[in-house]
Amino acid sequence: MKIAVGLSGGVDSSVATLLLKEQGHDVTGITMKLWRGTFQGGTKDACFGPCEEQDIERAANLAGALGIPYRVLDCSGEYEKAIIGMFRSISLDGKTPNPCVFCNAAFKFGLLPRLARDSGVEFERFATGHYAQIVSAGDRLAIRRAVDEKKDQSYFLYRLSQQQLVGIVFPLGAYTKQEVRAIAAKHALATADKADSQDFYSGDKAELIGEAPREGEIVDVSGKVLGKHNGYWNYTVGQRKGLGAFGPKPLYVVRLDACCNRVVLGLREEAYVNSFRVENMQWMAKAPTEEPFEAYVKIRSTGAPLGPVVFENGECRAPGEGLFGVAPGQSAVFYDGGGTILCGGVIS
Repeated sequence: MKIAVGLSGGVDSSVATLLLKEQGHDVTGITMKLWRGTFQGGTKDACFGPCEEQDIERAANLAGALGIPYRVLDCSGEYEKAIIGMFRSISLDGKTPNPCVFCNAAFKFGLLPRLARDSGVEFERFATGHYAQIVSAGDRLAIRRAVDEKKDQSYFLYRLSQQQLVGIVFPLGAYTKQEVRAIAAKHALATADKADSQDFYSGDKAELIGEAPREGEIVDVSGKVLGKHNGYWNYTVGQRKGLGAFGPKPLYVVRLDACCNRVVLGLREEAYVNSFRVENMQWMAKAPTEEPFEAYVKIRSTGAPLGPVVFENGECRAPGEGLFGVAPGQSAVFYDGGGTILCGGVIS
């Protein structure tokens, strides 16, 4: 089978490519170029930053070592307009953006393979080094959590459509990270010891937002002033460290008030909610429905799904003490008991 692999210059996509080639597939490596020097960036390894040049060099060297064709496709202009623009607007709206979710659906599994085909690359499937599995769910396809639950990336992939899932391969879904690194070391891949990329931007995210410092009040839930901040967009719901205000007990961000330029803090128990709204839904294993159903939910990328919760017509209800740190702008991804994604959306 002809398969195009998204190469990032890291160990995961390198091993995914190696495995597919060993299985006898006709493999081509493709990389999306995102960086064009508009921003300053930083030195840490990330999806978006000036270190991209080294990542592309590593990917090209891997392709050369494996004897496969390799293409670099420039997506930088579209990326800055769509993803960086979205990051800025959501941050200034007092919410916490999740750029990787939308980058995956629109760029990594959308624009990149489309540009590759337009450039003459022929392939039947598109593969990446994501830790996730694709399964059948009746007459639908869905993503299930990876075998390595600590490295599972299903949360970032919930917006993939049925049409996209038909043409995707995840070679690493049944592997652990330790096994992947062992394979890379066994084959003397240059990326075997490369550290994982931890974020989407290599520099200070305030640079992407592009706002001058704007002093405002830090208050408690009763409105009592506790301190000052230089921009509410530098905070997120559930945050504890670096708040710029103190109390007799640990404080957490419970709300961002963009209209009044305020950051609202509270005790840990005040950062729990029993219900929240979800919009911009994407349905996966479950067909769209307004009927209530029980599920488990992830409201951030790390950790296991929580619950059970009840989802009904755009509202998630969490019994008991509720859920901690539900941040508007982040995604709520709903799973069944076996770790298969039912649906997901953006917390509003």
